[in-house]
This record gives sequence, C-alpha cells and structure tokens, in this order.
Amino acid sequence: MAIASERYQRVFRKLEREVEKLSAQQRAETVHSFRTSTRRLEILLEELIPERTRKQKKLLKMLRGIRKQAGKVRDLDVQLAALRTLKISLEPRRKTQLLQGLIELRAMLEKKLRKTLTKQVAREIRKRLKRTSKEVKPKTSRDPLTAARGILSRVAPLNGPLTEDALHRCRILVKRARYAAEFAPESSAATEFITQLKRLQDILGNWHDWETLTHTASERLGDVNQSSLVAVLHNVTGGKFRQAVAAVSASPALHATPKPGPSLASRKPGAKTAPQAARTESAA
Repeated sequence: MAIASERYQRVFRKLEREVEKLSAQQRAETVHSFRTSTRRLEILLEELIPERTRKQKKLLKMLRGIRKQAGKVRDLDVQLAALRTLKISLEPRRKTQLLQGLIELRAMLEKKLRKTLTKQVAREIRKRLKRTSKEVKPKTSRDPLTAARGILSRVAPLNGPLTEDALHRCRILVKRARYAAEFAPESSAATEFITQLKRLQDILGNWHDWETLTHTASERLGDVNQSSLVAVLHNVTGGKFRQAVAAVSASPALHATPKPGPSLASRKPGAKTAPQAARTESAA
C-alpha cells in the first residue's frame, strides 16, 4: 500500500514552517519540532521513495547539517529538563554549577545554530522543499508498514543480554520505523503498530536523556567517588536502563520481526564508555 498523500504533503508544509521559525528563534520546542520534521522527511525520501534525484540529495544534505547542529542544542535542552526534575538535598551547589554550565553551553550552541541557519539559507531550503513536494510520487512509494518492519529487522537479535550499545541502535531504529509507519493510510493495524513504537521510543528516549546527562555530569564533576550528585545520576540511569531493557524485551513490535545480525556482548549499565557516536544521536 502506497503512502497517504495528505500525510507526506503535511510533512513538507510543516517543515517549511519549522525552518522559518528556527531561523527566527531557537526555543526548545522550536528546535525539537524542526528536528522531528526533518527526520520524517529523511525517512520519506530514504526509506519510502525508490530513488532520489540529485536535487533531493542536496536538500537532505543541507537539512542534515542543520539538524545535527540543532541536535546539540536539543541534547542540552533534555539534559536541563532532566536535571531540573532531580530533587536531591546532596550537593546543591554542584547541581547549580552543572545547571549554569549547561545553560551557558546551550547559549553558545544556539548562537552557532543561528549563524548557520540564516534567513537566506532558510529561504533556499523552503524553495527546495516546495519543489521536492511536487516531485514525490506517492503511487510509486514503498508500503510504509512494510518499510517500518524492514527497519526493525535491522535490530540485532534479542535472545541475549542487552547492552547499552544495542539499546542505542534500537532507539534510533525504532524512531525511524515509527516515522515510516506514520505515512501509512489510517487503519486499526497501523494505529496499534505506531502506538507500540511510540511507547517504546519514549522509554528508550528517556533512558538516553539520563544517560547523556550522567555522562556530562561525570565529565564536569568527576566520577561517583568524587561527587554524590554523579552517584545519584548513575543510580537513576541504571534504573532507566533496566526499564528500557524490559520494554525492548516485551515489545510486540520487535518480537514480531525477524532479527538477523551478530550476537550482543554484555556490558554493565551506567558505564562511562558508551560510544561517542551514539551519544551524538540526540533524542527526537
């Protein structure tokens, strides 16, 4: 079944608005909305459309560069939000110090993003979006639900201990699968499948937010032996890790899909050596 035409057109229209908004101001909700809209367009052109033109590849390249910069800002936003919810009486000054450091870093990254996405660049992207929206032919697209299940098939086997590396990869693939499935025409099967993916994405994203905050705190304040705040964050992240593992293990969306791939090696949750490449893939 081809993609629902009104859904893909909505993605183009929304992204046009988000590009304009982001070029004017970089509030947390604006940054997040731009990133999710960009991700949806990437999924449309990379997973559902058989072939991309040179101009479409150029558009994706432009958006990807801005999305990565926006992702750095988004990472700071979710870390700040998580840290503000942490109610502890230990080391109040260190918590304030960490908050202030994150706020200052966020301001610096916001400035860089603003310099990259100028009004002129925003106009060029919007022009390319309008042109691409007319080029996409829904009738020749892949079936969104089939494409989504194909994306999930890239998740490594779940028959052994889940590692942080595996959860990072699973989080990214679940997000991509959800966005692909959302292009499907409305049906009870599609709605249930998307609901399963969204629930899993939220749990994995929550773990990733705290894991990123814990890593940042460790870099700035020292390890668990040097800061009780970092020790608390490690404990919280460990709990989020266990919740994420349980959610992945119980997910119908994942267990209904064949999962070819290498076996997973075990690693303790909360270790400070999680891959840097995975960290830079922010929550969206």
